[in-house]
Amino acid sequence: MTHQTGRRADFPARPAVWRPPDWMGAALCAQADPDAWFPDKGQSTRVVKKICARCPVRAECLEYAMANGERFGVWGGLSERERRALAMRRRGAAA
Repeated sequence: MTHQTGRRADFPARPAVWRPPDWMGAALCAQADPDAWFPDKGQSTRVVKKICARCPVRAECLEYAMANGERFGVWGGLSERERRALAMRRRGAAA
């Protein structure tokens, strides 16, 4: 069986190529070691959070992480645990 496009119905469409959002180019973390934003368990996030605090796209970064369910690393100045807590507060406020 084929669709009007000529593709077989059981053959999945090729995934779109991921393109970073425009704001990522202005992120301060783009100028540093990416591994720093993904610390090992128990490792301090203090240094990267200081960088995030000065970042001109911190809000966009945080919203990206929240919207996309980023489970690991520091995004928008918040750790995984802090983002989970924020998500719970937002759900509570929406109820």
